[in-house]
Amino acid sequence: MMSDVMPTRRTLLVGGAIPGDRHAAIVRKVADQSHDPLRPDRWISGIAEPVLVVRRPARPNGAAVLIMPGGGYGFLSYDNEGTSQAQWLNDRGITAFILLYRLPNEGWTDRPHVPLQDAQRALRLIRAKATRFRVDPHRIAALGFSAGGHLAGSLATRFGEAVYAPVDRIDTVSARPDLVGLVYPVVSLEAPFTHGGSRDMLLGADAPAALRHAGSVETGVTADTPPTFLVHAADDDLVPVANSIGLFTALIALKRPSELHVFDAGGHGFGVRLPRSMPGSAWPDLFQAFGVSKGVFAI
Repeated sequence: MMSDVMPTRRTLLVGGAIPGDRHAAIVRKVADQSHDPLRPDRWISGIAEPVLVVRRPARPNGAAVLIMPGGGYGFLSYDNEGTSQAQWLNDRGITAFILLYRLPNEGWTDRPHVPLQDAQRALRLIRAKATRFRVDPHRIAALGFSAGGHLAGSLATRFGEAVYAPVDRIDTVSARPDLVGLVYPVVSLEAPFTHGGSRDMLLGADAPAALRHAGSVETGVTADTPPTFLVHAADDDLVPVANSIGLFTALIALKRPSELHVFDAGGHGFGVRLPRSMPGSAWPDLFQAFGVSKGVFAI
């Protein structure tokens, strides 16, 4: 179980009105998949308001990472793809911000934009309050897993899209991450490679083709898309590796800085759980090296 190096701080993203709030009764639910108090594996749903959980390293080096757990847009894999990721980032001097973003099917209007609203606001908040958080506003990365990878990819390609009405001066700050890491990400919302569960939770089961196309990360790559790091296992039987390959193809077509690492084995949802005997376990080191090469992380 991860213990805080320094006290955890929880920062609400939006004070007052929340975008798309229909005042639905949303009740927090936490289901521990491990049933081991020493090694929790909590799935969280019922997110009534977006929250940042801040995990600070003992010796911050100025870099920051906004972490977006996966869960098919139906829950958040808080420990496997949140706290455990914050642990290794903190060990490297990187300040971690775990985003508890709202789930689109829990009673919000404009459901296709709900997670992206929270991701944009979170990145802007970190950058606007960089001095308070002891981070460099030009060294902020986003890291997403599975459906959280779709969210991080959407942030990287749609950071300038107006998906909510501005609340305060923070919303004048850029939401563009300086670097993005996508681990076994959902990328396409179109057949044949999409993860149907994530797509339907985000858009609804009967979403029109145009909405599915617009929500596919690979269709939004531009000359402004930040450096992108992709990790996938070839034997992923939940989110096909074609998702990462398709995005990588779109990135190199526009000559965007990017790396794709496809490992022979690992399946889906491995987080940092792979044994050292498996090559895929090296992905955090590879991600850090990529970030160092782009001037976002430190050695």
